[in-house]
Amino acid sequence: MEKLSDFYEAALDTGKYIRNLKLHGKRIMGYMCSYTPEEIILAAGIHPLRLFSTKGTISLADAHLQAYSCSLARGVLEDALAGRLDFLDGAVFPHTCDTIQRLSDIWRLNTRFAFFADVVLPVKLDTESARQYMEDVLRKFRADLEVGMDVRITDAALEQSIDTYNRIRSCLSTIYELRSGSPDILTGSDLYAIVKGSMIMDREYLARRLPEVIEMLKGMAPSPDTERKRIVVTGSICDQPDIYTVFEKAGGVVVWDDLCTGSRYFEGLVGTGDDPIAAIANRYIERPVCPAKHTSNTARGERPLEAVRKHNAQGVVFL
Repeated sequence: MEKLSDFYEAALDTGKYIRNLKLHGKRIMGYMCSYTPEEIILAAGIHPLRLFSTKGTISLADAHLQAYSCSLARGVLEDALAGRLDFLDGAVFPHTCDTIQRLSDIWRLNTRFAFFADVVLPVKLDTESARQYMEDVLRKFRADLEVGMDVRITDAALEQSIDTYNRIRSCLSTIYELRSGSPDILTGSDLYAIVKGSMIMDREYLARRLPEVIEMLKGMAPSPDTERKRIVVTGSICDQPDIYTVFEKAGGVVVWDDLCTGSRYFEGLVGTGDDPIAAIANRYIERPVCPAKHTSNTARGERPLEAVRKHNAQGVVFL
C-alpha cells in the first residue's frame, strides 16, 4: 500500500534508514528480543533498533555457531562480523533462549561496539521475588547504560519514554483489532511492514504516524470476510512476509498472531506511578509470556486458544 511506504522503506532497507538517523546525530542500540527494556534506552536519548537476520549467505558466523542454530542468531552475527552493522553503538542481550545467551558471549568476544549489556531477567515470573528481582535487574541496566554511554537517565525522561511506548503499543493493538474485524483493509504484508517498521523507525515519529494509519483504516469501508479461513499464527519470530501471501493465495487470512515480532511485542501497557522502573518491571511480569519465560504450565497453550476464540479463527499455524 503506497500510503504505508515509510513503513515498507524502513522494513525493507533497515540499514539505509538507520544510517540516515545516524547522520542526524542519533546513537543506535541493537537488540533481538521483545524483553529488551526499550523505554530505558529511549530515555537515554538512544534509538532502540530491533535486529533481524541477514537475507544473504551465512559464512562468517559458521565459525562460531553451529548450522542448526536459529537463523536469527546466525544471521545477526553474520551481519555484525561482515561490518553491515557498523552503525551500532552497542547491543543489549536479555536473558532469553539458550542460543541468544550463547550469542551474547560470542558477540562480546568478537565485536568491538562501544556498549554491551546482558540483562539477566528472571525466567519464572509467578512469584513476588521474581518481581523484585526484575526491578533490580532493570535498575542495574539503567545504571550500566548511564555509565557506558555517558548519559543521565532521569525519571522524567523515563516517564516521557513510557508515554511514547504506551501510545505506540495502543496504536498497534488497535490496528490489529481493526484488521481482525475487516481483514481486507490491510494485506498480511502491509501489517508485517507496519509492525516490523515499528521496531525500526524513530519512536517519536512513530507515535505521531500510527494514529494517522488508524484514521486511514477507519475511513475504509468495513468488509467482513466470510469466505476465507481465519487463521492464528503462533511461534517465536517471523521475518518472512511471504508467509502471509502464501496463506492468502490458499484461501486463508491471518487474523491474529502470537509472535515475538507480532502481538507479544506490543500487548500490555506500562502503568503510571511514582517509580517508572517498577512500572516497566510490572509490565514484563504481566505481559503475555514467550516460550523462554514461565508463569504456569498451561499459559503458552492457553494463549493461542484465547486468540482463536476472541477472533473467531478456524485454525492455528505453528511457525
